Amino acid sequence: MLKELRIKNFAIIDDLTVRFENGLNVLTGETGAGKSIIVDALSLALGSRAQSDVIRSGEKEASVQAFFEREGDNELPDIGIDISEGLILRRTISATGRGRAYINDTMVSLQSLAEMGKSLVDIHGQHEHQSLMSVDKHMLLLDSYGKLRDERETVEALYREVQALNEEITELKQKMKERAQRLDLLSFQMNEIDVACLKPGEKEALIEERTILSNLSKLNELAETTYLSLYGAEGSCIERLSSVRAKLKEMSSIDNSISETLNMLESAIPLIEDTAIALRRYKDKYDIDPKRLDSIEERLEFIKRLEKKYGEGIENIIRYRDEAEEERKRLEHVDERLESIDVELKVKEDKLLNAARFLSEKRKRVAKAIEELVNNELKELAFSNADFKIDIRHEAITLHGLDKVEFLFSANPGEPPKPLAKVASGGELSRIMLAMKVVLADVDNIPSLIFDEVDAGIGGKTGEHVGKKLKKVAKLHQVLCTTHLPQIASLADYHLKIDKGQRGERVYVKVKELSGRDRIDEIARMLSGKITDVSLRHAQELLGGAQ
Repeated sequence: MLKELRIKNFAIIDDLTVRFENGLNVLTGETGAGKSIIVDALSLALGSRAQSDVIRSGEKEASVQAFFEREGDNELPDIGIDISEGLILRRTISATGRGRAYINDTMVSLQSLAEMGKSLVDIHGQHEHQSLMSVDKHMLLLDSYGKLRDERETVEALYREVQALNEEITELKQKMKERAQRLDLLSFQMNEIDVACLKPGEKEALIEERTILSNLSKLNELAETTYLSLYGAEGSCIERLSSVRAKLKEMSSIDNSISETLNMLESAIPLIEDTAIALRRYKDKYDIDPKRLDSIEERLEFIKRLEKKYGEGIENIIRYRDEAEEERKRLEHVDERLESIDVELKVKEDKLLNAARFLSEKRKRVAKAIEELVNNELKELAFSNADFKIDIRHEAITLHGLDKVEFLFSANPGEPPKPLAKVASGGELSRIMLAMKVVLADVDNIPSLIFDEVDAGIGGKTGEHVGKKLKKVAKLHQVLCTTHLPQIASLADYHLKIDKGQRGERVYVKVKELSGRDRIDEIARMLSGKITDVSLRHAQELLGGAQ
């Protein structure tokens, strides 16, 4: 809901702040006082195009700022800005023609500002923000009014299923074209891997064996040297330990407490002897065959070539082979799958067509009901010969069914109804939109509606009907209305008077919130052009009747 509008240096406005409330907000004042300028300024804040000539004479920049309070659960565009606490839309226009747009003090594109604006306000009297002028919204309004959500969701679900099957058929047909070539490739790859007879861990074992064989001479030399040091050479470790053991035995015969040390030594000597035996055997472990090293190198090079094709590591190569076999099986059964999908697709298409036709028939019944209601509303708004139609034409099935829905209107008998975008503008168009808003108020989720010049060319009883309909719409939406009719002004929940003043040689616009005697005086002025006892009594009667 629009709570406040701040305007600076726009047209004849120098600096003006206007507050708004729930319900029906009415702006009144003499012709030329600035009512429509305020609407134009709001339109600018909502993203409409602007020219540099809107800047107040002598100033370098104009700015408009609109604060909206979040209410209800109406969906707003997700533009990545936190709007949970409300929205401030701000627009500046410089004398050079350049401008900037902001949402909650974050600079945005004019397109983003306009997208947000269309979700917040409908301005009737200016085409840019009339949501009902958008053909894309007509079907949604029709379906919402008719409570056709379930039928619409059924069509959407079936349409997506049909699309998915068609995509799979396209993919399978493409595979069929490439199948023979692909099957040959898969068979070759699988055979190449099978012939290799790869084993998990083989590569690591071969690398280890290659390292050993490449250093065999050094290993044998070290083993021989170590063996001699431990056992084979004169003065070896075993020979010296035997001498130590003899001395410890002699000590133990004198002092029995040394026997534990002797036992430890005697336990160590067999381990050292076993180590010496193991070293002697190690020298004979590998057959010094240069061909073995060559075969290891060849095997590792072969595994490396396979890794380049199928993935690093033997486990990945084997996994690739298993996946290739699964793909081959699928390709071999493509014909069967294609036949199965063709049957399934035919069933789904029949279901989709039936669901779309069922939805279309319901739409036509709902459209008839809306047409009757809107035409009745139009008659009360001085359109005695008007004809409102909802055109439903069949087209290729889409996510939303068979239909293209468009609202049409004709103001004169004998003239065929035309799209709303081509009908009369100004006050006449505002009244057409008012009639539609009355009927569709429950399903239209735009929170704030503005009717500019809604009373143009009407008066008396028609003006009273217009006022009552505005009041009715204002029960579900915030409504702002500029008017010259006291019948409408008397129904306001919040009444603003727009007036012009003068400071020195410059004109400025001022706004006053009316209540009590001030409001009676304004209604009296609107009734007779001046305040008299008669007009005051009439004003009180109007306000009393409105209450």
